[in-house]
Amino acid sequence: MATQTEPSPQRVPLSKERVLRAAIDLADTEGLGTLTMRRLAQELGVEAMSLYYHVANKEELLDGMVDVLGTEINERVEQIEEASDWKTAMRDRILTARKVMMLHPWAPTVLESRTNMQLSIILYFEALLGLFRKGGFSYDLAHHAMHALGSRALGFTQELFDPGEDSGDDDSMAMLEQMADQLPNLVGMLMEITHDGPEDTLGWCDDQTEFEFGLDLLLDGLDRTLHKT
Repeated sequence: MATQTEPSPQRVPLSKERVLRAAIDLADTEGLGTLTMRRLAQELGVEAMSLYYHVANKEELLDGMVDVLGTEINERVEQIEEASDWKTAMRDRILTARKVMMLHPWAPTVLESRTNMQLSIILYFEALLGLFRKGGFSYDLAHHAMHALGSRALGFTQELFDPGEDSGDDDSMAMLEQMADQLPNLVGMLMEITHDGPEDTLGWCDDQTEFEFGLDLLLDGLDRTLHKT
């Protein structure tokens, strides 16, 4: 009597969306440095050449990841209840974007390296501009405001200096302490300040407390400027 064989599981076809999602998952779990086309192909269980039917190269892959990121931000922003005043609404929107960034710590590095603006990111900034206009900003003042916010509009700050992952804080402090006579102000500040834990941090000094401090300074200043015009 013939025995029945179990049907083999149906293979999920490869698509651009599946490739991008797998790339994001890999960067989230193992870091951006592990994201190569060969490693991504292994994760998907396909030959590396199969990926090039969906993304032409590594740069296009990164562009696609940014577009998925922007879509995620926009979807989350749409779920929040918009405040009646522009400043609170802007703050809520930006802090929502930061929550998405915290899920994808690689995102600031990739965003800073892009030369092409993805549609989802453009739509995000279009909505921010709409909030400024609704709050009474002229296009000229809104333009200044966008420049003042910079990367903070997307939920992260660009570091002036980052010692990198390989430079331990203890080693950096020891080096600075040896130069205390030359750098009394820097050493004094660094001996006194504390930062949030790594779960609230996107960079060396880009922790939640620092981010909100800078954001509130900017929004308060813009609000005062608005009411002077």
